[in-house]
Amino acid sequence: MQTLRSVLNRTVLALTGLALLAGGSALALSGTPEAGRLPVPPAHHAFLTGARLAGLRAQGWWTPGVMAGSFAATALCALWCARQFRVGGSALLPLPGTGGTVRTRALEDALSHDAVALNGVARCRTRVFSSHGRLTVRLHLWLQPGVTPAAVLPGVTRLIGRAESATAPCTVHSRVRLSHLSHRVPHVR
Repeated sequence: MQTLRSVLNRTVLALTGLALLAGGSALALSGTPEAGRLPVPPAHHAFLTGARLAGLRAQGWWTPGVMAGSFAATALCALWCARQFRVGGSALLPLPGTGGTVRTRALEDALSHDAVALNGVARCRTRVFSSHGRLTVRLHLWLQPGVTPAAVLPGVTRLIGRAESATAPCTVHSRVRLSHLSHRVPHVR
């Protein structure tokens, strides 16, 4: 089932595409013999004729009004575009039993702190995304030099298990990426 946001976005995208297709076709065919067959009103039926446009420009409110409308339309389009890239759903997770909530950022910080406390882990970056009762946890662990992934994975498994029990109604899907810190070789100059 599609959400209202998805349906609205696809509708706006389709209407914009159709308008651009019609406008582009009209411009492309304007200098050809086929242009006479396009459903374009004659020049004397134009919404703004040259004389009417000159009359509007002579009034004091026209230029600021057009500029304000253009800025408002641009700001609304930019806001709509920025909202499309929002990732992760809700920033609050409901806690089981208590009726309280926890921020996903706080859960990220707690998981990072616990992961760095594991033997062999030098650094950790954690991202938590929640949507529709599903929690996605992405861990990027940097291992200390000489540590094998097999030595760290049991601790990571316990860590993910604790996250699952803490967010019991949510199903937790985890992705773990392991990287090694490079051995620092001293350079002699």
